[in-house]
Amino acid sequence: MANEILVDALPYFDVGFDEPGVREMALAMVDEECRRYKPSKNYLESLPPLNTAAFETDLMKNEFQRLESGARMETMNTKRYELPAPPTGKLGEIQAWQEAVDNSFAQLEHQSIRYLNLELLQKYGCESWKIALEVLVGLSARAQKDLSELKKEIQEINWRRKSKQIETGEKLNRLNQQWAQLVSCNFEIELAIETILQQINNLSQAKEEAVEEKSPEEKPESPEAKEDVEVETKETNGHKEENGNSNGSEESNENEQVDNQEDVEMS
Repeated sequence: MANEILVDALPYFDVGFDEPGVREMALAMVDEECRRYKPSKNYLESLPPLNTAAFETDLMKNEFQRLESGARMETMNTKRYELPAPPTGKLGEIQAWQEAVDNSFAQLEHQSIRYLNLELLQKYGCESWKIALEVLVGLSARAQKDLSELKKEIQEINWRRKSKQIETGEKLNRLNQQWAQLVSCNFEIELAIETILQQINNLSQAKEEAVEEKSPEEKPESPEAKEDVEVETKETNGHKEENGNSNGSEESNENEQVDNQEDVEMS
C-alpha cells in the first residue's frame, strides 16, 4: 500500500489546462509540495552501496590518496631525457663515464624507436584510423539503433497510456451519467413515495372524519321496533305459502282437464 501511486489525473483526457490561472495554480502546488518535502539524510538507503573502487588501478588509488591528503603533485621527471657528463669529482673514473655512455645509448635507442613509430604511423596510420573510424561509425550506428528502439518503446508506452486514459475517461463519464440518472430516479421514487404517503394520510383523515360524523346519527333499535320487524317477516312468509298452495291447485285442475280431453278423443 505504501508504494502504490494514486493517479487522480488523466492528462490525455482532461481539458481546461489552457485556461487562465491553471498553470499558476499548478506551480503554486508544486512549490508548496517542495516546501513541505523534507528529504532524509540518506535518501538512497534503499539502494545497494555503490562500489566506486571496481575499476580503480593502483595508480588511480595512489592519486586519490594524494588528493585526499592534499599533497602536491610530483613534477615530471625529465632527467632520463638528459645527457649529463660525469660529476666534476668523477671525471677520472671509468665507471662514471661508462654510466654516461650507457645513458647516451638509451637516449639514442629511445629516439630511434620514436622515429620508427613515426614511420609506421606515416605508413599505416591512415588505414588504422580508417579502421578505428569504421569501428566508431559502427558503434554510433548501434547507439542510434538503440536510441530509435527506445524512442519507439517510449512512443508505444505513451500511446498505450493515451488509449488507456481515453478509455478510462469515457468509462468515468458513462459511470457519472449513470450515477446522475440513478440519483434522479431515486429522487423521483422518493417524491412518488412522499406523494403516496400524503394521499394515504389524506384518505385516513377523511375516513376518520366520516366515521366521526356518522357515529352520532346511529341509534340502537328499541324492543318495539324489533317486534314490528318480526311480525312483518311472519306475514310475508304466510303470503308466500298461500301463493304456493294456490299455484299447486291450479296445476292439478289443468292436469285433470288434459286427461278428460284425451279420453274423449280416444272414444
